[in-house]
Amino acid sequence: MKRPLVSVIVATKNAEKFIKNSLESVKKQTYQAIEIILVDNHSTDQTINIAKKYADQLLVSGPERSSQRNFGVKKSHGEYLLFLDADMELSLRVINRCVEINKKFDIAGVYIPEIIKGKNYWSKVRNFERHFYTGTVIDAVRFVPKRVFEKIGGFDETLYAGEDWDFDRRIRKIGKTANVNVPLYHDENDFSLIKYLKKKSYYSLGIQKYRKKWKNDLDTQKQLGFWYRYFIVFLESGKWRRLINHPFLTCGMMFLKFCIGTVYLYNKTKS
Repeated sequence: MKRPLVSVIVATKNAEKFIKNSLESVKKQTYQAIEIILVDNHSTDQTINIAKKYADQLLVSGPERSSQRNFGVKKSHGEYLLFLDADMELSLRVINRCVEINKKFDIAGVYIPEIIKGKNYWSKVRNFERHFYTGTVIDAVRFVPKRVFEKIGGFDETLYAGEDWDFDRRIRKIGKTANVNVPLYHDENDFSLIKYLKKKSYYSLGIQKYRKKWKNDLDTQKQLGFWYRYFIVFLESGKWRRLINHPFLTCGMMFLKFCIGTVYLYNKTKS
């Protein structure tokens, strides 16, 4: 029986440090009915030249990830879609498991657990933090049937922050979601606290549009609410035990959350 084609959509911009490992991880999948569509936002480094060896299609589009992903889907031929960032790598069986669970159940979207790669302290803190979010309202689906993508109208191109959450909300309104037990890896080996906070500052300026769009949605109120985002998500379902077992990482995580909260409040008062 012919296996359904999976279109892997990779949005890039100046990603020469990561793109080789990312695309190689797709090529090494145990599931081989795959096409790779790379949509680049006018990179000025060697991203395109590196990607030529791996991608089935090389496209150029901008200005943000939403429009890049939508453009990639328009050019795709797959029955399923996987949205991958340029600094992410798939473990060997990710796509196979996503297809299996979609074929077995009527699933509208799949969450893939994320492991942060990095040797420095802050990368380890980020990985520790990320484990608390898998499958919660702070997470977002990455693997969807193309028919579902088309039904909800793809990514909202008016959003440059929260676009993945917005996509997730609309999917959850029309169908069931599921988690797989195989991870992807997010490369943060060159993690810089200053760069991280600058990125968070940029997105915090745009998140208000997402908040306004979903102001009456209970999940979004929970997701962006102070108590859930800063406390409850780390305590629910027995997760509080991790905090006790890893006090050094817990302290770093709470410091990060404090810094992000400060940046958000500063931008909010400015606007």
